[in-house]
Amino acid sequence: MKPDAHTYLDELVASPFSRLAQRLDGIKPGASPIDLSLGEPKAMIPPFVGPILQQYLTAFGRYPPIKGIPDLRQAIAGWIGRRYPTLQGKIEPESQVLPLNGSREGLFSSIFPAMARKSVERPAVLIPNPFYQAYAAAAVASGAEQHFLPSTADNGFLPDLEAIDPALLERTIALYLCSPSNPQGAVAGSDYLTRAIGIARRFDFMLFADECYSEIYSDTPPVGALETAYREAGSFKNVVVFNSLSKRSGLPGLRSGFVAGDADFIAALTRFRNVACPQVPLPVQYVSAAAWADEDHVEEGRTLYRQNFDLADRLLDGRYVYGRPAGGFFLWLNMAAFGGGEAAATTLWKGCGVKVLPGTYLTHAQPDLESPGRDYVRVALVHEADITREALTRIVSTLG
Repeated sequence: MKPDAHTYLDELVASPFSRLAQRLDGIKPGASPIDLSLGEPKAMIPPFVGPILQQYLTAFGRYPPIKGIPDLRQAIAGWIGRRYPTLQGKIEPESQVLPLNGSREGLFSSIFPAMARKSVERPAVLIPNPFYQAYAAAAVASGAEQHFLPSTADNGFLPDLEAIDPALLERTIALYLCSPSNPQGAVAGSDYLTRAIGIARRFDFMLFADECYSEIYSDTPPVGALETAYREAGSFKNVVVFNSLSKRSGLPGLRSGFVAGDADFIAALTRFRNVACPQVPLPVQYVSAAAWADEDHVEEGRTLYRQNFDLADRLLDGRYVYGRPAGGFFLWLNMAAFGGGEAAATTLWKGCGVKVLPGTYLTHAQPDLESPGRDYVRVALVHEADITREALTRIVSTLG
């Protein structure tokens, strides 16, 4: 191992929030703190959660099935069919849906069956840059090479698929793709997803579509990888999607999500999870089934986020290269005029008590390429409107 390899790995998979805590350690906030660094929804917990947990409280005394209860798998398949009408009745709950302990667990665990299904020398994993740290952690843990695909303003904040070397694609085992993207809020359209799926099928690797922000949007619901895959070939071959209740339902502490799609891959992942991953507790599964079946609380959450983005439109217009994102609840603000993301995050904490996340903590600097997040901060609009208004007003007053 090279002398600086440990540092490289630490930076690659380190929690961005731990890095931020170290950055701000010992610095007194300039006002009562408002945390906009963490993508943790602050909306009200749906009212049905408590009663269902109470109803099934004794089920904590039983081991849950790794595949999940039929009610949950059916609820997930039903939601997919309602959300993407062309898939109504096309998702088989028994073989094409698998509950997870949140999408992060599945995004990490799936790399191992992905590697097992394709025998190549020097297996590679393609990761958008900026990225969710679970992608890189999975690649590192599996021993695969990590290849970061710049996702900048120049390419619409999505990886340039045509720029990937075919020789690299030959040994690729998985491509992670997040839409709406974290942190930029870019949405992959049908044409883009068609190209991504086509490449995955041509070179026989897995497309891991991270769609956990799919239900947070202002106007048009984002298209999905499964509906695109089925439209193109009448199957979900080489494609699985990940989603969760953390963002959609404002239940990050429930740790409940799912993976759906390619039945052969789901079967392999099920076998892996049966010995390597925790089951979803039974009471949580019953709550999750109710959550996937209900849309009222989801629309209430979208209403809150729309209000927050309306505030951002008014307060940030013409500043920090702001643009209302197509999906998700993050702002990706350019702080080049203020010394870059890390400097701006320090200035805001010290000057007005607003905590934001430097973009460099979500990106990887490659040889001869600077970090695509160096100039940015990520701002999570997850609070109620009054707190959001106060926080954005402080940012503008502090930075100008």
